[in-house]
Amino acid sequence: MKWPSVLNRVCWHCRGVFIATPTVAALVLLLRWSGALQLLEWQTYDGLTRLQPKVSRESPVAIVGITEDDVAALKRSTPDDATLAKLLRRLIRQRPVAIGLDLYRDQPEPPGTETLTQVFTETPNLIGIQKGAGAAGVETVKPPPALKAKGQVGSNDLPIDADKVIRRGLVSLHNGEETLYGLGFYLALIYLDQQGITVEDLPSGFRLGKTEFRPLKVNEGGYVRTDAGGFQFLIHYRGGTGSFEQVSLMDVLENRLPPDWGRGKIILIGKVGESFKDVYFTPYSNRFGLAQSMPGVEIHANIIHQFIASALGEQPLIQGAPESLEILWIIFWAGLGAVIAWGFRYSNRRWRWKLLHWSLVGLSLTALFGISYGALLAGWWLPLLPGALAFGGSLMLITAIMARAGERVRQTFGRYLTDQVVANLLENPAGLQMGGERREITLLTSDLRGFTATSERFSPEEVIKILNFYFERMADVITKYEGTIDEFMGDGILVLFGAPTQRPDDPLRAVACAVEMQLSLEAVNRQFQAWNLDPIEMGIGVNTGEVVVGNIGSEKRTKYGVVGSQVNLTYRIESFSTGGQVLISARTFELTQEVVLINGSREVKAKGVADPIVIYDVQGLNAPYNLRLTHQESVYAPLLQPIPLSYIILEGKQVGETGGAGFLIQLSQRGALIQTRGEEPCLPEALTNLKLNFDPQVLGLDGASDAYGKVLDQPAPQPGQFYLYFSSCPPAVKTYLQALYDSLIAVAPARAS
Repeated sequence: MKWPSVLNRVCWHCRGVFIATPTVAALVLLLRWSGALQLLEWQTYDGLTRLQPKVSRESPVAIVGITEDDVAALKRSTPDDATLAKLLRRLIRQRPVAIGLDLYRDQPEPPGTETLTQVFTETPNLIGIQKGAGAAGVETVKPPPALKAKGQVGSNDLPIDADKVIRRGLVSLHNGEETLYGLGFYLALIYLDQQGITVEDLPSGFRLGKTEFRPLKVNEGGYVRTDAGGFQFLIHYRGGTGSFEQVSLMDVLENRLPPDWGRGKIILIGKVGESFKDVYFTPYSNRFGLAQSMPGVEIHANIIHQFIASALGEQPLIQGAPESLEILWIIFWAGLGAVIAWGFRYSNRRWRWKLLHWSLVGLSLTALFGISYGALLAGWWLPLLPGALAFGGSLMLITAIMARAGERVRQTFGRYLTDQVVANLLENPAGLQMGGERREITLLTSDLRGFTATSERFSPEEVIKILNFYFERMADVITKYEGTIDEFMGDGILVLFGAPTQRPDDPLRAVACAVEMQLSLEAVNRQFQAWNLDPIEMGIGVNTGEVVVGNIGSEKRTKYGVVGSQVNLTYRIESFSTGGQVLISARTFELTQEVVLINGSREVKAKGVADPIVIYDVQGLNAPYNLRLTHQESVYAPLLQPIPLSYIILEGKQVGETGGAGFLIQLSQRGALIQTRGEEPCLPEALTNLKLNFDPQVLGLDGASDAYGKVLDQPAPQPGQFYLYFSSCPPAVKTYLQALYDSLIAVAPARAS
């Protein structure tokens, strides 16, 4: 097997896939890297997030929310220092692990300022907040001084995406003077420290318990050149608003909670009412088209829970896949879409194949969605939207390629059917309708002599190369004489003259075409010799008769062609011809005899035809064509030592059961005189095809010694003899016979025939 040839064949058969896959993948990657898909990728990510299964409300984090009713009861928009101090002391008695105060307290709000400061000072597990951390362009809010002095302050900053949705959180950030932990991370560390879990620094981030944390990259997940300042991460939300246990400020102040309600928990204090404007959009905010916002304190609760659950190995982090994997992911879906579209490009009219095609499309998209969703559950953000665009883009590009190919149908048809057939099929509304009509037309069929046996000695690629070159030259001649190529059959051609367009001179043009095809074979053989290939010979039969012509087949597959007994008769006439010969029927000769020249005629018995028919051997044509076939006189030389052989009569192209034995007693350049032997010798009729077998030892050969020939319509010198024309010989046999003939001609007189 020649691997380059196999590779070329595969590349050609899959050319649409090889064009569409890199083209679409490159386009999707370009759109993605330009940022054009960023917003859509965020929204797709949000949609997958909202599909995650619901989680229980059990969490080490609880919220004390300041509600609209609390504000009405306090008659203040925010608690004063005395109320806040009372709230904190009641919560401290609950023995929580930590308390997070998500309220700005940079300025005193008397009364009770000293009491609140004392609570701040005496509570080691109370963490306050500050905002902005000195970031450029961001309004800052200072922390409570008493908590800042003790280092019990975290940042409540939350990066907000361009669509006003919070998908990222902060482990820490730097304000130019110090590194400040995020509020959620700070509180989670206090909780985990009591369980013996501390931070372990790593070159690429840090390890907390069972999970390694690394900072968000500027192009991670669906982000493109995002501001990834500080140590950012993707928030893994437990759910929408209400995913954490929450009580109101008045519930605490009026002792409506069990005494151990907050034991062992992290308690967050913050505003939860819409009027406080401390609410934000999250991936859960677009459910059913409603902009359901989430209080900032609950976002921090999600962050705390994420750090704790990840450290304990209960919840995976959300992180983007490596960039190389994302590129391969997009290429894969572009390739899959191209394979499906290209594989079904010729089956659109078959509803079963069409159903299978769209089923595969649906299954592929379902798999794309399922894999992306499963990856998100496992903590990976795979690019669902770019994958879908790559898949759909390949489908559309292949469709566009096929549509472009449809524009070339006329050109493609023109190589086989001529412009008249193309016009009839594509422009005439009735041209594509099933059915046909009876019409007298002229049919031409040609066949290479012995090519089937010869082709077995070549590789498939070489056979196709030979046939394509041969067909191209013959098609040029057929087009010149306005014939319609009905089909190529192996090494044979069937040509129609009179369909779909009928003309008075159809028979004459058919005969002229046949003669010029034989003459054109000389140029073909010159090229074959340049390729170190043996020359080929062709026999042609021409017949005129009534057939049914039109669109034949079914709605699934239709062929413009002819049917009828005259088609079979044309093949029979051609089968009687030898290489370089053109035989025509009596009807064709009747219509062309004023121009066509013949060498003679013969009555033959054709298989499948009741009565004998008369066939004419064409010599050429007079004006206006002025074509002549060259006839090489055969010179026979007697053999000094006859060559034994056996033969079997061929029935059509199949080996029959009738045969005989004999001797090759005279030899010409392309034929021989055979003497039969035996008590009842089998003398084949004229124009019969034979398969010959020589004894390899007699010829001194190691390989195959079978040959093929046709009995000539030529009187033999003696009874029991017949002349034979070799239509095909193996190279070794051909070389032996040629050398033998040359030696005989050189030393002995020969007889012309």
